[in-house]
Parts: sequence; C-alpha cells; structure tokens
Amino acid sequence: MAVADMAQPPEFSPTGAAMSDAALKGRQAYDLLRREIVSCRIMPGARVTEPELMERFGLGKASLRIALQRLVQDGLVSSMPRHGYRVAPVTVRDVDEVFALRAVLEPLAARLAAGRVNRALLERLERICRGEMPGDVGDQIDFFMEANRSFHMAIAAASGNDRLCRTLSGLLDEMTRLVALGFGVQRVRPNIENDHAVLIEHLVAGDADAAEIVARRHVETFHAMTMEKVLASMRHAALSPAPPTATLGA
Repeated sequence: MAVADMAQPPEFSPTGAAMSDAALKGRQAYDLLRREIVSCRIMPGARVTEPELMERFGLGKASLRIALQRLVQDGLVSSMPRHGYRVAPVTVRDVDEVFALRAVLEPLAARLAAGRVNRALLERLERICRGEMPGDVGDQIDFFMEANRSFHMAIAAASGNDRLCRTLSGLLDEMTRLVALGFGVQRVRPNIENDHAVLIEHLVAGDADAAEIVARRHVETFHAMTMEKVLASMRHAALSPAPPTATLGA
C-alpha cells in the first residue's frame, strides 16, 4: 500500500482537541492559498473572487471563507466588499524594512548559535541553496526558498532564544515572498556565493565574532540583490517604481 493511501492520524487544534472536518478543510485551504501567495503564483496586487478561487483550486465555499479570513488577519489579502479580495501589494519599503530587521537579528542569532549548530544539517541545506538539485530554474528557485529559510531558521533555533526564533520566522516568511517576486518572476536563481559555507565554518568553530560579521554581510549583500530583482519585476509589470513608496500591484 502506498504511503498516501495509509490512514493518517487526526489533526489537532492548538488546544489539543481533534479538529472538526470543517476546521481541517479550512486550514488546508489556508495553507494552500498562503503558499500560492507567498510564492507569488498569485501575484501581489491581484484581485480574486471566491468563485475564481473555488474553481481554480477545487475548494468548497465554507473552507475558502475560513482561509480568506485568516489571510486577511495575516495581512496577505484585503477584503473588497462586493468586489472580492485583493492580494497585498509589495513595496520597496517592504524590502528595506524586512532586510533592516534581518540585519539586526540574524547576526545576533549567529553569535548566539556559534558552537551549537548541526553541521550536517546546515551543509545539506547549503547544497540545496546552491542549486544542487534537478529541475528547471523555477523548481530550483522553489527549492532555494525553502532550503534558505530552513538554513537560517536552523541557526536561529541553535541560538536557544525562542523569541528571536519566532520573530525571524515571520521575517523569513515575508522574505520568501520578496525572493519569489524578484527572482521567481525574473526566472533567475539567487547566487549567494560561498556565504553559507563560510558561515558554517565559523559557527562550527564557535567563532562568534566572525559568524556575526559574515551573517551581517550576507544579509546586506542579499538585500541589494533582492532589491535589484524586485525593481526589475516592477518594471516588467509596466510600473514606474520610485523608492521608497513604489508598489507592485497598486
């Protein structure tokens, strides 16, 4: 019997109670739509309606509405009464703000994680980030986004600071959307050179000062790369960006 055919354990809510069928379907619909938005398969600024989403993704009305309510709460979509929903646009300011916070928090995470990381895990994720995976550019970008997030979250987890970990998790979710918009739309895989490999060596050696410096340099370099690609995507969308308030999807 295939794994997919095997009986799965019941899903549970945060309180530990088994989720109702409606709640489970709502969460599944939310997870699906959130992935589509974060990966920019549903583009920033896009207007969507319930009938369109139901047909495109095979969702029921009740589960879709649960999902949309959560996406509104997340700030990923906004309700347009009698006109459906609008996916949140992306602005130049979004890029600057996300990376400004990363530039503060990730060097701190690297300093705290020095001497405490799982080398094998980080090296495996780093190989994926460098594109050592099969498939076309689009697939490689998807692999990169997932592996890059996991790489930085593994360092945050090793820091031992739960609040730092939670904060970075949210920032990296936002960054995933920026990377998808910039690099995915341009069909170019991010090139992070040897930053991750050098960072791993300092983390494993327990050199907190060097790890902090490399982590900050990496964030600053990737900030510039991402901004360049996001602006290119804005131009591709026939917009005329003018930092810091330029918006894709306005």
